[in-house]
Amino acid sequence: MNDYCAFSKSHKCLKWTDYELTRYELEEADELCHCNQIEIQKLNDYIELLQSLLDKN
Repeated sequence: MNDYCAFSKSHKCLKWTDYELTRYELEEADELCHCNQIEIQKLNDYIELLQSLLDKN
């Protein structure tokens, strides 16, 4: 796929633009998902620690 379109006045391919936007959005979503997973794991570890403290008392 390339960026040239003979049928457009600006010769900019709309499908290419859509592809680029979608790719950037997916990269951002992947980064956010990874960060969320790290935070969830830390919170789960903290919950396990608190649960163990409660079980001891």
